[in-house]
Amino acid sequence: MTVSFMHCCKKLLSRAISLLALLWLGMAGVQAEGIAVQKAEGRMVGSNYQLSVDFDINFNYVVEQALMRGVTLHFISEFNLNRPRWYWFDDVLVESEQTTRLSYNALTRQYRIGRGSLFQNFANLEDALRVLGHQSSTPVPLTALKSESKHVVSARMRLDITQLPKPLQVNALTSKEWNLDSDWYSWIVHPNTAGGN
Repeated sequence: MTVSFMHCCKKLLSRAISLLALLWLGMAGVQAEGIAVQKAEGRMVGSNYQLSVDFDINFNYVVEQALMRGVTLHFISEFNLNRPRWYWFDDVLVESEQTTRLSYNALTRQYRIGRGSLFQNFANLEDALRVLGHQSSTPVPLTALKSESKHVVSARMRLDITQLPKPLQVNALTSKEWNLDSDWYSWIVHPNTAGGN
């Protein structure tokens, strides 16, 4: 009788652990949706300073289905470079904003990323999101930076819901599924050294 009781307890414990693992995986999948910063850095490129960020982009079902049905998604990446001042507001040295478009062509079954007049096609969404997630600011001339002081860089990437078709804009304003935003991510750099995170 004791053996059967122990066997029953082991079965219950095994099922409980399996259930907890499934719940944890489900919560991890929910948390993975959205935009998050993977890597941020500033580096010297010739006589300029280049800021770049790698974002991890994961769509939820609603956004992915809209893309698959022909809705073009516009993503805005923003970069700010400030010099902190204790006696006044921060000195804003650079503010840059770039728009990148992501679309899907059902006839060719390809994803397309567009930046300005440049386009690039991809066979699958994962590759397209990896390239979309790599964003760089316009080069900053070293003459604009003060070599003796530290600078604060802030970066952000978000889905521009104002570029969605009008019926979807109304839905996007009231639904958190369309809220794809990395929030501002900041780090400190010194112009005489290439800083990274």
